[in-house]
Amino acid sequence: MKSNKNGWNHVRGLEPLSLCDWPGMTSCVIFLGGCNLSCPTCHNFDLAWNMEKLPALSKRDIKSFLKDRALWLDGVTITGGEPTTVPDLGEILYEISKFDLPVKVDSNGMLPDVLEDILKQGLAKKFAVDVKGPYEKYPALTGRAVTAETARKNLEKVFALAKAHPDAFYFRLTRVPILTDEDVETARGYLPDGFDLTIQNYIPPRRENAHADHEARRPVGDLVD
Repeated sequence: MKSNKNGWNHVRGLEPLSLCDWPGMTSCVIFLGGCNLSCPTCHNFDLAWNMEKLPALSKRDIKSFLKDRALWLDGVTITGGEPTTVPDLGEILYEISKFDLPVKVDSNGMLPDVLEDILKQGLAKKFAVDVKGPYEKYPALTGRAVTAETARKNLEKVFALAKAHPDAFYFRLTRVPILTDEDVETARGYLPDGFDLTIQNYIPPRRENAHADHEARRPVGDLVD
């Protein structure tokens, strides 16, 4: 069995073409397994916590795909799970960058230092960060994985990055059942001036913790042998 300390072993899905994961861009989507949260409304349950249930795609698989498709794509979306928890994420992004395709990274924002490092190294052009709700509801929203204080500290670092690099960030909130209209407006108020909060409708999983992409509500990628 391959060690999960190898970042490429976290590559567990590939959507060859998406028109919705990067607004205004045609991208492929690479799914990385593993997550640092335990959100009860997660639509990527197996990918987040049981990635061994999904077949791994090798570095060779991904590079071969990008070599064949690069001319037909505007960019590459890296999602999860939570990409910032993946070891050697920078090496994965560097290998993708060799195909001259811009990269967007989806994140829950709980590891802001990783996002800052990726940004400084120029390994991603765009970051889509989820603001799950008011800080005081983060314990319930994340399965007790994050306290309100930790959520505030981490997201405030992300907001500072976004303020310094406004073209590199946008923010999303999924309207899960425990959030009220007031909660949504509270979360919107956290954002730096000039940013808006993209509201995503919550669609209940087909079964408890069914795995589907958190934006398009489709199965996790087209798995490639």
